Amino acid sequence: MSYGRMSRFPSYNIGKIAAVVITFIVIIVVMFESVVIVEAGHRGVVLYLGAVENRVLPEGVHFIIPFAEQVIQMEVRTQKFQAEASAASNDLQEVQTVIALNYMIDPTQANRVYQLLGVNYADRVISPTIQEAVKASVAKFNAEELVTKRETAKGVIAQAIRNTLTSNNIIVENVFITDFKFSESFAAQIEQKVVAFQKFLTEQNNLRAVRVIANQNVVQAEAAARANIAKASGEAQAIELITGQLRSSPEYLQWQAINKWNGQLPYASGSGAVPFFQLPSPQSQQANQTSQVLGAQGQISR
Repeated sequence: MSYGRMSRFPSYNIGKIAAVVITFIVIIVVMFESVVIVEAGHRGVVLYLGAVENRVLPEGVHFIIPFAEQVIQMEVRTQKFQAEASAASNDLQEVQTVIALNYMIDPTQANRVYQLLGVNYADRVISPTIQEAVKASVAKFNAEELVTKRETAKGVIAQAIRNTLTSNNIIVENVFITDFKFSESFAAQIEQKVVAFQKFLTEQNNLRAVRVIANQNVVQAEAAARANIAKASGEAQAIELITGQLRSSPEYLQWQAINKWNGQLPYASGSGAVPFFQLPSPQSQQANQTSQVLGAQGQISR
């Protein structure tokens, strides 16, 4: 009797302990399945038995229905996508370029993006959108316009990409487009046109320089002509003044000669020589003295 009761007691305790352990494990599993943590820079898309719910979980800790609900995390931070694209211009020239864009999914529409596009939405939507936008936009321009109106062409491509991705709840922040690449023959033609245009500009600048120099010469010639006219007018007035002086005072020439005389008497030969200036003779000096004496006497007598 005692032995049977002792053998049943341990089995009863073992079963009870196992039940407690199993219950504890179930509780831990349920608690673990009912708590979800949405990481930073992500949004949580809630699935209820596989169906996408109309709610998006923000960052942090959240409680869900265990085993019935599941959370898929979608990154909403800015991401980069780059792709090569080729197209034909309006004049059927082959054009190649590289498109790089910064984008992010709309955080409030993360559930719609997952429902319609899935996790690999970049390969499903962004890559085809870039290819189609480049082909449709480049076809609007000639190959030469893609060079001369490069910024306009880039703007058209970027706007086409934005319009398509925005309709799919993908926000495009920046679009970067590298230079357009053409075939070697067309690139050589463009280079020749650029060189010819640069030569044309150089010739125009040279022509402007020649015109400026010519205008300067004309101005200088006109100024010299006016100076000669002024000089001639001054000389004419001086001649008129000198002629008037000669008419009113014949001794003016002798006065000019004395002022410019260097102290040396000029030599003259022949009977018809004209004296430099007339020296007073002894007779004239004596006559002057006599006249001065008579004049003095007359004053005394008065």
